[in-house]
Amino acid sequence: MRGFVRTSVAVPVVAIADPAENALRTLALWQQAHDDGVALVVFPELGLSSYTARDLFFDDTMNRAVETALASLVDASKALAPLALVGMPLRTPLGLYNVAVAIQAGRVLGCVPKSYLPNYREFEEKRWFREGREVPAGAVCTVLGRADVPFGPDLLLCASDHADDGGSARDDVMVGVEVCEDYWVQIPPSAKLVGAGASIIANLSASNFTVGKADLRRLLAQSQSDRGKCAYLYVAAGPGESSTDLAFDADAFVCENGSILAESTRFARTPQLVTVDVDVDMLRHERVQTTSFGDCAMHNPIAVRRLPFVLPQRLTTTGLRRHIAPHPFIPKDPRTLATRAWEIFEIQTNALATRLQALTTSTWTPKLVLGISGGLDSTQAALVAATALDLCGQPRSDLVGVTMPGLGTSVGTKDNAVRLGEALGATVRSISVADMSRVVLGAVGHRAAAGPDAADASDGVVDSVVDSVQALIERVRRDPSLGDATLENVQARLRTLVLMTIANQVGGLVVGTGDLSEKALGWATYSGDHISMYDVNAGVPKTLIQFVIRWVANERVGTWTSGDATLLRSTLFSILDTPISPELLPTDADGSIAHLTEERIGPYELHDFYLFHFVRHGSTPGRILDLARVAFGDRYNDDTLRTWLTVFLQRFFSNQFKRSCTADAPKVGLVALSPRGDWRMPSDARVRAWLDDVAAWRPGAR
Repeated sequence: MRGFVRTSVAVPVVAIADPAENALRTLALWQQAHDDGVALVVFPELGLSSYTARDLFFDDTMNRAVETALASLVDASKALAPLALVGMPLRTPLGLYNVAVAIQAGRVLGCVPKSYLPNYREFEEKRWFREGREVPAGAVCTVLGRADVPFGPDLLLCASDHADDGGSARDDVMVGVEVCEDYWVQIPPSAKLVGAGASIIANLSASNFTVGKADLRRLLAQSQSDRGKCAYLYVAAGPGESSTDLAFDADAFVCENGSILAESTRFARTPQLVTVDVDVDMLRHERVQTTSFGDCAMHNPIAVRRLPFVLPQRLTTTGLRRHIAPHPFIPKDPRTLATRAWEIFEIQTNALATRLQALTTSTWTPKLVLGISGGLDSTQAALVAATALDLCGQPRSDLVGVTMPGLGTSVGTKDNAVRLGEALGATVRSISVADMSRVVLGAVGHRAAAGPDAADASDGVVDSVVDSVQALIERVRRDPSLGDATLENVQARLRTLVLMTIANQVGGLVVGTGDLSEKALGWATYSGDHISMYDVNAGVPKTLIQFVIRWVANERVGTWTSGDATLLRSTLFSILDTPISPELLPTDADGSIAHLTEERIGPYELHDFYLFHFVRHGSTPGRILDLARVAFGDRYNDDTLRTWLTVFLQRFFSNQFKRSCTADAPKVGLVALSPRGDWRMPSDARVRAWLDDVAAWRPGAR
């Protein structure tokens, strides 16, 4: 897939002061990278000589051996596609430099010297090397008899798709280079290289290991890749370096935009090649979207020399070499997921508590009014509301939980709703909207509710309505076409009317329940469940809500002093096992839920995947489908993926008008759709270009 660049960090076993052997070991991993279709492979600092050669760096014999080893690598590179960054000591008329040498296609493209030399604690590099910061702009050096090799920390390796003059430059693939200590200083060279266009930073390091250092390395790389909207490739020295005073742990990893994509096995005694595909399309979008990135680059300019290299054509057909999460909103690490659930719940509860306190006066303490259905969203909102009242020092009886059975409410969900309210210690009210719906439907002449004489009314006034809810339900069961949007939506609007009326009655605030996934799809009735006075779930996607509820059941309920913890926990687990449904159409004859949301609009796990990549990364529909094929494997075929992406796009565009007037709500994650915050879109935008991209998609052709 275009938009990804295959990269490797390589950790060979080092032979101290044996450049010939180190060249062979480097070449073996380089060949492996070539066979894997890699575009860029990064080796450790001073890998040709070994980092721990110490005063042997001054020795002419070893330096000649290093040059001979380099010559053998350059010659071998004629048959190898990847750009390689190899570490070695470089002799110049001014002295020795610790450099990264860029090699491709039988040529040395340039040499980047280490800018900052550590000379503290166990380090003594100023004893042997000169600082790269002293190299003047535009400098060249002599390498293997060539006197015009670009030399300096100002080099940027810029990719093109192929080598001939017609090859198109890739402004999304530019490689900047740091060497070890450059990465530990307070203003690393990469801070300016990314502003000059570098989307990938390679760090050739030796970095002996001390306790806790691996975590610190990752902290620095994750921070730099996040701030720089780039990928960061780090490789440290592996086994074989001298153990006289130091130990080395073969640490190597690749970070991208703040996240670790792949890493080596630390302390392994064998050679390692860690390969992963970097998403340069995503990084480009991050830079465009984060306007302060460009501002910083403009105010901290750096003059760079751009050296071209060629992106190899993919030599293998092994597919995308990285993990694509099928559920991108859900961390796969259980501890991280638990932390996320805690953070989400705290954001929601504190935001609602803040709103409550802002409305409280000396004469009015607002209550919270909430429709509870026995479904996931209203359950999450009820948990949040009860906790917000705790934070404000109000009794949980100030939460008025209203269950409003309609034409399709099942016994199980109604019972769960009542038990939930009671277990929380809320004030529970049950008000059916079924008969109200019958009256309204009859009044407007809807065929499901109109009496036998209604069709003959010449003036359009209906004075005959079916005499019972059960009669209406039986009509719809016999003729499913009667279960249209009018019948569904009248119930949703009446429920909102009831809630707003109760709020006026008790002096309350209506808490909305709709989640982020429903906002994206417009799966809400306009001026029905679409409306509230504060929308606590609007930032939480459907696939994540169940995990937050489960976390509350397992971790939070037992700490509450209000309510019935045992009843609440069992009720929450029962709700988690209930199918997702708005319950607006009659149940089956046996009382089972018939109106299943995912049969109507598609699997929420797919829609949440589409939402994440469409909004968070600005991915094209074709790219989203490519990623979905990798993420979901054989779970969905190509036609299914295409069908539901079409539905997602159509619904996302056509329902912006609902999002444009949505209630206040706290932002929870990096994907949000508030018209006042993250997502500003015209309600009449046309979806044609996106649907055309879906229609043009051919699996494996992009």
